[in-house]
Amino acid sequence: MNSPGLRLVFAGTPDFAVPCLEACRASGAQVVAVYTQPDRPAGRGRKLTPSPVKQAALAAGLAVEQPESLKSAEAQQALAAYRPDLLVVVAYGLILPRKVLAIPRLACWNVHASLLPRWRGAAPIQRAILAGDRESGVDLMQMEAGLDTGPVLLQRRTPIAREDTGGSLHDRLSQLGAEVLADGLRRLLAGEKLTATPQPAEGVTYAHKLDKAEARLDFGQSAIELERQVRAFDPWPVAEGEIAGELLRIWAAQAIELDHHATPGSVLATGRNGIDLACGRGALRVTALQRAGGKRIGAVDYLNARPELRQPR
Repeated sequence: MNSPGLRLVFAGTPDFAVPCLEACRASGAQVVAVYTQPDRPAGRGRKLTPSPVKQAALAAGLAVEQPESLKSAEAQQALAAYRPDLLVVVAYGLILPRKVLAIPRLACWNVHASLLPRWRGAAPIQRAILAGDRESGVDLMQMEAGLDTGPVLLQRRTPIAREDTGGSLHDRLSQLGAEVLADGLRRLLAGEKLTATPQPAEGVTYAHKLDKAEARLDFGQSAIELERQVRAFDPWPVAEGEIAGELLRIWAAQAIELDHHATPGSVLATGRNGIDLACGRGALRVTALQRAGGKRIGAVDYLNARPELRQPR
């Protein structure tokens, strides 16, 4: 099937989805509408703010739809009126009822930021780092009624480096998602039938939505677990921990192999390289942090403000 006139509806909300929207526009398909979540309050003034996808769509002159839900007959009729051949969903944030999945003539595709069936759900990027996974990736999946349960059409993989944060892995997977989607659209428009491979029954894990309460560091845990927590929660919600009685946001830290008998959370040493805190196993070297009401600073600047903490390493 050659489909130069392929009618495509895109559904997405955060900045992760913007490169995929651009891939759709560059594919040769006709993007007839963009669905995104309603404007939400943001910033200190709580001003209603359009999503990154809405901003990109309006800049491109595309029609934008922002229903609160797709469960009503009215919302479903509005979508059907666009006569989509393909619905592409990337981090949209709304559940798609079965009746919506049946509207596109060809299929509903989803770009998901994990190697399914591992990390189905809302926060696959951060959960992969928290778990110490050595690899992540993106799947182009054919959607069905279950949560991220559909067969996989195409996949891209990437290693998770020791230096990766939630932010750096997010940005890399966002670009990989656009690449795998562009490949799928190119093949579809060339008349190729993509093979849908069912997900394995084994290895299913769920990436539950992040909760700010998870950001608090428990120094009774091992240093490597806390390092992963710091990395995973950068840039949100940002890890928090006490240093000598002061609650701070911990932006960057690394696990140090160190035998000690100190109380978890106590300061073991300080210096140009950071602040070493005792953990249940090993030590966590904090290198970047933030005081209440302040900005992100290096450990040396923090020690200058609290000279009583200076200890030889």
